[in-house]
Amino acid sequence: MTLSPTDKPEGIGLALGAGGARGFAHIVVLEALDELGVKPVAIAGSSMGAVIGAAYAAGLTGKELRAHTLGLMRNRTSFMAQVLRARVGRFSDLLSGLGANPVLMDGERLLDLFWPVQVPDRFEQLAIPFTAVATDFHGRREVLFESGPLAPAVAGSMAIAGLVKPVSADGMYLIDGGVTNPLPYRALLGRAAVIVACDVSRGPMLETHVSPNPFQAMIGAGQILQRAITAEMLKADAPDVMLAPQVQGFNALDFFKAAQIFGAADHLREDLKRALGKELERA
Repeated sequence: MTLSPTDKPEGIGLALGAGGARGFAHIVVLEALDELGVKPVAIAGSSMGAVIGAAYAAGLTGKELRAHTLGLMRNRTSFMAQVLRARVGRFSDLLSGLGANPVLMDGERLLDLFWPVQVPDRFEQLAIPFTAVATDFHGRREVLFESGPLAPAVAGSMAIAGLVKPVSADGMYLIDGGVTNPLPYRALLGRAAVIVACDVSRGPMLETHVSPNPFQAMIGAGQILQRAITAEMLKADAPDVMLAPQVQGFNALDFFKAAQIFGAADHLREDLKRALGKELERA
């Protein structure tokens, strides 16, 4: 990635991409950085990358985030009961003629469930500068949030169409950041000497003999779109270090497979340490 000769940024910039449950792999990257004793000078996240990136920017360690995630997913019944309380619609709405989606979730309520209590209310209270990427639905454009209330921005970034309701913020209705920028490494240009990006959208699903149901098709279509956008972005330029965890065997809603996703991504530790060592020598 080429920087202007007049700019002399320092440190590591970290971009965490969209991908639903696959994004748990980002936590392995955070653990590797902690083991190296390296803290990013700036973080950018889209969708699930924003959820995890904000928590890390708040000062939590990768190890703490892994333990928190596994704790949440350990009791399926309890977790699902909490998720159901985050619903906006009701199943009776299907028969009312209102056209409401009975499984639509409130993103800010989901963040209350996912985030540890240490995550603050505002961007300005974070320990590391953080950028959340969302999409302005009516403006049809990418929006970057770096100040103000944290939860609405991140809830907007993770507002997957048909699953999480759009978020009203700053006069806009926000939807999933992955629609416009699934891997927001460009948001870090000029802010760090070395930019590291973790892309969890790569690779086809391993099961190809099963027809997707309508819901799987809707979520899968979003992932295909994200992969296509990322591929086009990378043709123009690329981050200094690109990490691609082997999570193609998981879909966006495999939250209860967190332990398996961590296992599939554990190779990132050595991948990152090796690649980062080379880049820091050049920087």
